Amino acid sequence: MSRPDEEQLVDIILAEQLQYTNAETAERGGLTPEQAARLWRNLGFPDPGDETAFGDADVTAVAIVANAMEHEILDEDTVFRLTRALGQTMSRLADWQATILVDQLESDIVRGKSDSRADAALELAQTSVPGFERLMVHVWRRHLAAAAARLTALGENDQALLSTDMTVGFADMTRFTALSNRLDDASLASVVEEFETRCGDLITAAGARVIKTLGDAMLFVHPDPVLATKISVDIINTIGARPKLPDVRVGLATGSVISRLGDVFGPPVNLAARLSQVARANRLLVDQATADALGDTFEKRVLPPRHIKGFGHLSPITVSERLPFRSR
Repeated sequence: MSRPDEEQLVDIILAEQLQYTNAETAERGGLTPEQAARLWRNLGFPDPGDETAFGDADVTAVAIVANAMEHEILDEDTVFRLTRALGQTMSRLADWQATILVDQLESDIVRGKSDSRADAALELAQTSVPGFERLMVHVWRRHLAAAAARLTALGENDQALLSTDMTVGFADMTRFTALSNRLDDASLASVVEEFETRCGDLITAAGARVIKTLGDAMLFVHPDPVLATKISVDIINTIGARPKLPDVRVGLATGSVISRLGDVFGPPVNLAARLSQVARANRLLVDQATADALGDTFEKRVLPPRHIKGFGHLSPITVSERLPFRSR
C-alpha cells in the first residue's frame, strides 16, 4: 500500500479523482472495453482489470481517440500506432525527468529549503508541473513542425518518404564497461549525462539529429556527409579533451536509411556501429561512400582490410582534420 504522501503526490500530478473502471471509461468515451484496454496498453500501462483507475481526463483522452476513428480522421491502426509511440516516448521522458528531479530534491534538503523528500516532492509537483506541461506541448509542436518540414523537403516521391540517403554517425565511449565497474552509481550517472549533454549539443547545434542514446553511445544522422564528419571530429576533440570522460570513437556510414518509430534502420546504421567498434580511441572511421563525398576537405587514410561483422572484409578509412599549410 502506498504511503499517504505518495497518494497526495499522485493526486497533485493527476489533478483529479480516479473513479471509473476501464469499462466505464470506455462507455463514457465512446470506445469498446477492448479498444480502451488496448489504448491503455499502448500508452504503456498494465491492464487495470476492474479497478477504479481512471478519471475524467482519461475519459476525454478516450473520447479524442474515439472521435478520430468515428469521423475517419485517422483509421484505427494509425491511432494505435500513434498512441504506442506516445506511450513509449512519454514513459522514457517521465523516468528521465523524475531522475533529474531527485537531484533537485536532495539539494533542497541539503540547503534547508525543505524538511523532507516528501515535502520537497510535493512542492515541486505543485509549482513545476503546470508550467512544464505547457513547455512540453510547445516543444512537441516545434519538433512536429520540424519533422513535417523534413518530410516536405523530400518531395512528393512516395519512395523518398520511406527511405532517404543519410550519413549515420555512431559515437561510442571506450572502455565503458571497465569504467562502470569502477565508479559508484552517482559518478557513473554523471559521466553518462555529461557525455550525452556535450555530444547532443554538438550534434543538434550543427543541424544533425540525435536518434537515440544507449548509455555509452549516441546515434545521430545528418543529410550532409561533410557536416556529419565535422560533427564527428568536434565530438572527438571535445570529449577527448575532457579529463573526467573516457575517450570516444566514432563511425560514419552513408547510404539509404529507413525512418520508422522514431528510429532509423538500414545497412549504414549497422556499418556505422561496426566501424565505431573497431576504431581506436579518439579516432573517426568512415566507409567508402562517406569518404568519396568528402573530397579534399579532410585528411583520409585507407586502413588495411579487416573483418567487419555482417559486412565481410572492408578497408575502413580514418579521417582527421586537414592541418593548415605552414610556410617555412
